[in-house]
Amino acid sequence: MGKLSAIELNMLKAIADLHKIPEGAYNIRADGQSAGRNSTEHIEIVSKTDKQGIDIIVKPGTKNESVHIPVIISKTGYEELVYNDFYIGEDCDVVIIAGCGIHNSGCNTSKHDGVHTFHVGKGSRVKYVEKHYGEGEGTGEKIMNPQTVIYLEEGAYMEMDTTQIRGIDSTKRETTVEAGPGAEIVVLEKLMTHDKQSAVSDMTIHLNGDDSRGRVISRSVAQGESRQVFHPNMEGNARCFGHVQCDTIIMGDAKVSSIPAISANHVDAQLIHEAAIGRIAGDQLLKLMTLGLSPEEAEERILAGFLK
Repeated sequence: MGKLSAIELNMLKAIADLHKIPEGAYNIRADGQSAGRNSTEHIEIVSKTDKQGIDIIVKPGTKNESVHIPVIISKTGYEELVYNDFYIGEDCDVVIIAGCGIHNSGCNTSKHDGVHTFHVGKGSRVKYVEKHYGEGEGTGEKIMNPQTVIYLEEGAYMEMDTTQIRGIDSTKRETTVEAGPGAEIVVLEKLMTHDKQSAVSDMTIHLNGDDSRGRVISRSVAQGESRQVFHPNMEGNARCFGHVQCDTIIMGDAKVSSIPAISANHVDAQLIHEAAIGRIAGDQLLKLMTLGLSPEEAEERILAGFLK
């Protein structure tokens, strides 16, 4: 990773917990260019020929391996649209660590739009970790619009863990899942907005096969004058179970809309949704302050625990 600047290395640490070149398969993208790539015996990474992006091919039976695919933007005014397709063979167990960091020190907008499509084979397990992070002293906006499409074959399992804590001025997340028989999707979303930032999350999960399962847990904090809209839709089209849970702490002059929806199109579909929006409880602050924390320290401690 000698090609990367100190700023880029710091962002790589923030979005992918990388201090050095990772082991296993990886593809590191910096300002639209490759900053490092490695395929392994069981995982192949290939550049697309018709558009920006890569194909990640995981051979059947691959277990206990990982793929790192971080993206870094440090040029002000740089905008890109990238397509990444994942082909996970049958009977695999892999971890995919993605994420995007934008450092904008200028006055022009920097933007990353990414379309990730997952084809998860029969009986495979995938954990997908995605972190978004923004920094920089410039006035230019930092924008990210991730789109994720997931196809789960029979008995497949995928956990999608997404985190955006500070720094992104505008984001629109679009997630679509098609779950086959016995497949399971778990989505864990953690989000913080502040100042005048905006965040929209649209999510549709189709439980199409018998004994398919879906679970969505969203936790967010809205500070300052920021705006958040969360719209998850769980659709049961077979004998299935789905649960949507949305919890938000609202502060300052922020505005939040949480609009969970459940749609049962089969008599044996069992679907649940819960949504809660509220401020930090005064007794929580008081308890921590009696232990010697300042009001600001107590607030930070509560928010960190909520988004953990």
